[in-house]
Amino acid sequence: MYDYILAHNPPLDAVQRDIVEITRQQFPEAAGMQSAEEQGPLLAFLVRLIGARHVVEVGTFTGFSALSMAQALPADGTLIACDVSEEWTAYGREAWAKAGVGDRIQLRIAPALETLRAMPAGPHIDLAYLDADKGGYIAYWEELVPRLRPGGLIVADNVLYHGEVADPSATGNALAIRAFNDHVVEDHRMEAVILTVADGVTLARKR
Repeated sequence: MYDYILAHNPPLDAVQRDIVEITRQQFPEAAGMQSAEEQGPLLAFLVRLIGARHVVEVGTFTGFSALSMAQALPADGTLIACDVSEEWTAYGREAWAKAGVGDRIQLRIAPALETLRAMPAGPHIDLAYLDADKGGYIAYWEELVPRLRPGGLIVADNVLYHGEVADPSATGNALAIRAFNDHVVEDHRMEAVILTVADGVTLARKR
């Protein structure tokens, strides 16, 4: 079924395919942090769907998701990519340049909360992709929502956390995601749905 889904989704281009494979080869134990292959086309679709021009990514890793979104932006669009690793994001920089979208991506190597809090306080973000440390999701959400324009989207990854979120006795990251999911449901500034894509993806739209 998974192969069938991939075969009927937009295919990855050569640069996207390369960064997926390079990540698996260079970081086999951490490669699970990379957004799933089918999420690249989904993120690009959402960028185009809402006409996004200003995107923020919290958690970039080796750059596959940022690449997918940047390719869907108009030529004058911008994507601010937040991460703390020079090593991982170096692979992203190379891929972005190879794909011709390096000028659309502003990489910020710093704790993401610092980067978000330094942004203008008013609504200006069209789409934000949240895929960083799970314990920080609620704090990132609270910084992003006021900066999101009406009709803008927050896309949060790993919201099913391998199915562990269904366990009332969950601990660690699964417990943090349970708390985040409850927080999203109770936030009446947003309307949200959970999709069973990859490890679970929440789409939340600002009212």
